[in-house]
Amino acid sequence: MAAADAHRPRKVAVLGAGMVGLSTAWFLQEHGVEVTVVDRGAVASGSSWGNAGWLTPSMAVPLPEPSVLKYGLGAVLDPASPVYVPPTLDPRLLRFLVQFARNCTPRRWAQAMQALVPLNGDALAAFAELESGGVAARTRAADPFTAAFRTADDSRALLQEFEHIEASGQRVNHEIIDGAAARADEPALGEAVGTAIRILDERFLDPAAYTASVAESVRRRGGVVLEDTEVTDPVHGTDGIRVAGERFDAVVVATGARLNELGRRYGVRRIVQAGRGYSFTVKVDHLPRGPVYFPTQRVACTPVGDRLRIAGMMEFRRVDAPMDPRRIQALVDQAGQLLEGAHLDQREDEWVGARPCTSDGLPLIGATNDPRVFVAGGHGMWGITLGPVSGKLLAEQVATGRTPEQLRPFSPLR
Repeated sequence: MAAADAHRPRKVAVLGAGMVGLSTAWFLQEHGVEVTVVDRGAVASGSSWGNAGWLTPSMAVPLPEPSVLKYGLGAVLDPASPVYVPPTLDPRLLRFLVQFARNCTPRRWAQAMQALVPLNGDALAAFAELESGGVAARTRAADPFTAAFRTADDSRALLQEFEHIEASGQRVNHEIIDGAAARADEPALGEAVGTAIRILDERFLDPAAYTASVAESVRRRGGVVLEDTEVTDPVHGTDGIRVAGERFDAVVVATGARLNELGRRYGVRRIVQAGRGYSFTVKVDHLPRGPVYFPTQRVACTPVGDRLRIAGMMEFRRVDAPMDPRRIQALVDQAGQLLEGAHLDQREDEWVGARPCTSDGLPLIGATNDPRVFVAGGHGMWGITLGPVSGKLLAEQVATGRTPEQLRPFSPLR
């Protein structure tokens, strides 16, 4: 026991102040570890800021799925398409797309889904631990959570997805309602909504505010959060690793869509590609009480304060590419089809953020080929939902040297 304690890290640097990095830092503190979080920008300034903020573990599935291939080449090259790939000769992106397409088979999707089920099952409990341990922000019950469609035929694709999810051993508690019942629940739904699915037992949050609250809790518990601090490469020495001029026993790389910049130096070969999402907020005559989803249009709507955040799109492009106004307009056009009383011409907080996506749809969580360097990222669209549970499990591995069974499918060296 004494020898094991001697090798336990007492000081750990976490690179990345999004939900994944900050959750890892918070749970490391639960193990008595001294933490410093470092970010090149501000807390939650990456993909944790403007996303939909859904906590929907029952629907957290691998991104590469068979239906993606139905878009066809013409669709993915259309800037108005929900999934968009700008014409490119970037060999790294082309390699990622080929690998992604190979994983869009029923067999590989089912294998990846089996790996996610244990994480999904513990996702909401990890949020409860944060809140009982001092995080002041709160998640909200998604009551109701409404997926709306023009016709019953349109809803069949989502219902079929639910069947595949349940075949993997994960339940999606839901009920089918007609358009009139959906509009009575949520008057923001327009007359074009003919049927809907009410999804039960889910939650949501304001992602930027919640992530900032986790950062504040880390600080209150003695941790350091350094913003606007660039780390180009940790410096290794016999006495540990130096980050931002300070010595640490271990480092966690949780830099989102930029994870490969450092991770590949430690044996992480799987590409983490930016899957950029867009959002904005608007006033709505009748603010929905819970999240609203338009699956056919791939548009997610979430009440944030007194406004409605409208989010969507998947754009495979480099992290730092400028915002494409055509993508915002596509969101406006799609949302306008089924929303009533949304002031879409008075948009605020227009945003683009880079989700970190892997070609097999599974995150990278765990140790690298350097026993002092760990990574946590590649969650795709599920970084908010799965950030706390991922951070809890990785903190256990870093602090104890033991790999939790739930993390084995997510090895960064796979």
